[in-house]
Amino acid sequence: MQDYHPSAELLKNKVILVTGAGDGIGRQSALSFAAHGATLILLGKTVKKLEAVYDELLAQGSPEPAIVPLDLQGATRQHYLDMAETIKQQFGRLDGVLFNAGLLGTLGPLEMIGEDEWDKVIQVNVKSQFLMTQALLPLLKASTPASIIYTSSGVGKRGRAYWGSYAVSKFATEGMMQVLADELSNTRVRVNCINPGATRTAMRARAYPGENPESLRTPAEIMPSYLYLMSDDSLEVTGQSLDAQPDKVRNSAAD
Repeated sequence: MQDYHPSAELLKNKVILVTGAGDGIGRQSALSFAAHGATLILLGKTVKKLEAVYDELLAQGSPEPAIVPLDLQGATRQHYLDMAETIKQQFGRLDGVLFNAGLLGTLGPLEMIGEDEWDKVIQVNVKSQFLMTQALLPLLKASTPASIIYTSSGVGKRGRAYWGSYAVSKFATEGMMQVLADELSNTRVRVNCINPGATRTAMRARAYPGENPESLRTPAEIMPSYLYLMSDDSLEVTGQSLDAQPDKVRNSAAD
């Protein structure tokens, strides 16, 4: 997928929602999608970061984006339903969603994980995606075609000691993707996962504080997989879990 060369207008006229759009892979995905013609809806909990990405998008000459400040930790089903209605009124449709936002949580033995810690990670990494997907599906089904991308991890494909609630949440994400892809197999909505692999992000630095970040690929360098799955070039691809760095696959944190 690193050899994929997207056309300049790959995502022209598409409306795409990116969660966790304020920094890291989410920010870069928004910039890359918009650079190829998409109109972005930026979702995140920190308004200042979203506004900075908004300014970057305008500076690169991309269509004016929308901002959705929302903390996934406390968001309810009604928040997502209201958001879906706003998107419908403002844009009339939704062509793609990248579920990028995630919570690492505290790494350590499973037997030591507190209930509150477990609930926080599962809320952000699994339940929020479930509720948001339900709310957005009518809009996505009305688009022809549409793409849903969930963010996976190496530790969501093979369990690894001390990755606790984060790893479990990524196994759940893989399962949700497979179930939804099968349910939507006769529609124009495709559903896939991406495992970013070891990437130079703040979450990666928290997980591996002793690692040299210069040894890692940047978010910009792993964008080919994201552009491919969000574009019509992947119309026949659904129910798959792709590695953004297949040459460096290992059991590590997604980002």
